[in-house]
Amino acid sequence: MAREFRKVIYGMSRKLPNRERFELASQIRRAAVSTANRIAEGHRRYRDLEQIRFTPQARGSLEDLIDDLNKRIARNYLRPGSPDGLKQHGWRVYQLLNGAIRYLRDRRTGASLALHESSPAHGLTEDGPDPILDESPI
Repeated sequence: MAREFRKVIYGMSRKLPNRERFELASQIRRAAVSTANRIAEGHRRYRDLEQIRFTPQARGSLEDLIDDLNKRIARNYLRPGSPDGLKQHGWRVYQLLNGAIRYLRDRRTGASLALHESSPAHGLTEDGPDPILDESPI
């Protein structure tokens, strides 16, 4: 999902106005790449503690990216309808990362290994997207 999101973000970044192509597009692409790379790097580590360390870093990169998307939406850089799809996709990746973090921590502590789709501890439920996705730009 993170790799698919990265592809979508790359496509969106190419459609930014010329004045934003270098700085903003570069920043958005770096955050998208960092999200996927951190997941992959953590996965290559076979110890739970190292995976637990890299997965929140991926989530942090994703949060940066979501904030950048909110700024782009506020500046009307995205065409009508596209923000909802981007935010939904970002929310789904965020939800999956929270589930992976919870799973790894539970496995480390010996807690139940049942997989869950919602993450109330982080404000995510199956009912709707996380409030971070709807925040106004700073």
